Amino acid sequence: MTTTYTPTVVTPPPGSIRAADAALKLWGDETSGFVNDWIYVSNEKIQQLVFSLAPGDRFRHSERARTNLGADEIFYVLSGVLLLANPETGEVHRVERGEAVWFGPDTWHHGVSQGTETLRVLEFFAPPPATGSSQPYANTKPYLEKPTYVQDDLLADWPAGAEKARGRHTQNVLRPADVLWRLEGDEEVPVGILLSTSELTCGLIELLPGQRTGARSHGGDLAGYVVEGRLNLLLPEGVDDRPGKLWFQMEPDDGLHVPQGVPYRLFNMTDAPVRLLFGVAPTYLAVG
Repeated sequence: MTTTYTPTVVTPPPGSIRAADAALKLWGDETSGFVNDWIYVSNEKIQQLVFSLAPGDRFRHSERARTNLGADEIFYVLSGVLLLANPETGEVHRVERGEAVWFGPDTWHHGVSQGTETLRVLEFFAPPPATGSSQPYANTKPYLEKPTYVQDDLLADWPAGAEKARGRHTQNVLRPADVLWRLEGDEEVPVGILLSTSELTCGLIELLPGQRTGARSHGGDLAGYVVEGRLNLLLPEGVDDRPGKLWFQMEPDDGLHVPQGVPYRLFNMTDAPVRLLFGVAPTYLAVG
């Protein structure tokens, strides 16, 4: 029997996205395990979602829920501890709160919630499922029948073999020291780049009390997630069907969406810091 896959398309209007308005989806089946998804954006350019697992829970893969997808993906741990494994190579990585891990297309991945609190992970994914990059893509690839979670060749050669292990990693953990920092615009706002490929750029923006950015735009769609503080978003020129200034406010766990080429500004109008995680796809720098 052939199963028809229909991606969950979520196209919010430009502006803020309340956490309560994110689209709910249950991923997986009895074989792969189930994952609770909150999808903020999933259009033709980018997907942003948060997924959760209870302590000790895990996800694998099955015939109907494969994980060797055709996209660049990054997982940022919001709470809990993630053990991410490639069941094809045997590599296993521990990712703690405030750290991230990324991988490219054709990378099998299984996850375990290893901490004592609920694992919550922010994910950016491009090209997104609406382009056929998820299950339709995975179904064209060989199926992995026997997973492994060990690299026995490194026994009796550790830590001497650490460099060899890093050289063959398919999943890469990103810690604070790995961030590429930039001071952008006339305001020299700090922007930390976690990942930048030809398909996806992800990073973080920190705004001190009273700090704001100048007008910015990108060569792709921007999706964002407020980790800390109260953030305001200004679209100074509006959008095609809503001309004029548009003003939005977001609390922690809320998201935002700004289409490609639309100018925007970010404001911290409070006495506490603001921290925003973002993804832009396909191109970070504005075109032209």
